[in-house]
Amino acid sequence: MEKVIAVVVTYNRQALLSECIDALRRQTRSLDAILVINNGSTDSTEEWLKTQSDVFFVSQKNVGSSGGFSTGINWAYQKGYSWIWCMDDDGYPKEDALANLLAADNGNLRLMNCAVVDKQDKQSFVWKTGEFKTIGEVDQKIIEGIGHPFNGTMLHRRIIERVGTPQPKFFLWGDETEYYYRIVRRNQIPVCTVTDSIHYHPSTAFSIKQDWDYRSGWKMYYYVRNRFHIHQVKFNNKAVALLHYCCFLFAFAGIVLLFQKTDKLKKLGFLMWPATDAFTNNFEATPPAILNRLQTRPAYPVASALNNYLKNFRSLLMSSASTARTRRAANA
Repeated sequence: MEKVIAVVVTYNRQALLSECIDALRRQTRSLDAILVINNGSTDSTEEWLKTQSDVFFVSQKNVGSSGGFSTGINWAYQKGYSWIWCMDDDGYPKEDALANLLAADNGNLRLMNCAVVDKQDKQSFVWKTGEFKTIGEVDQKIIEGIGHPFNGTMLHRRIIERVGTPQPKFFLWGDETEYYYRIVRRNQIPVCTVTDSIHYHPSTAFSIKQDWDYRSGWKMYYYVRNRFHIHQVKFNNKAVALLHYCCFLFAFAGIVLLFQKTDKLKKLGFLMWPATDAFTNNFEATPPAILNRLQTRPAYPVASALNNYLKNFRSLLMSSASTARTRRAANA
């Protein structure tokens, strides 16, 4: 029988992690193993994990969700597990979630996902799920073309053989989307949501229209930088990806001007920093480094930042054109 392992990534949320692990233990179809990737937690997580005799764990420096899932999926793959069930520490599966996921396997290679439902009201979908707003409205067992990694996402090892693991350098925001597109679009592997397999998760109310604090808004760096690399996988064409990313940047700048209430010029200047790093494939920025720059350095002058951005844009555009000419010559 094919073995199943759950992979949970955690950082400084020991109470929520404990809730998740308890739910995994209560599955009607028992797991063959549970693996926790501890991303450098500074709370009681490490000590608690040492007391859990039925849980494997790997402790590493904080490399974000991308580095956590990359480590966990690779660990499970190398150990020979057939099914790898992925989730964050702030959600947990219903008791029959695993059994229903496995029952939905039709033998064809596909990416399967739990239905992700609000852990408070136990009814509302956390993210858009087809035409449905609540789990009670669903009248079908499978919703094709829908999945929300990494929230009860089931990977078969054959997917990893073909696609690899998540990009470890993303840190957070976009790592799951890049991996999703790499599976579904670049490798043409179907995706579906199994509606009787429920994964409970906190509701998400984030919107880039909400005013964020400039000095502490380090996560916005990853939101902007990683979007370019997501587009490259989503469209599988450098020129098209570049066009969509530029549209995203202009839209983001417009949202800053229209909806942000504080530090508008600083935020506009800041926007060019992650965009430049995206164009130059620079993945070196860490949360402390980003915070230090936001808190101690003067903001980019908007005109200077825009000029720097345009230089990188032209360079990337010329590179894309050169690559296209080389391909045409090779095919002539």
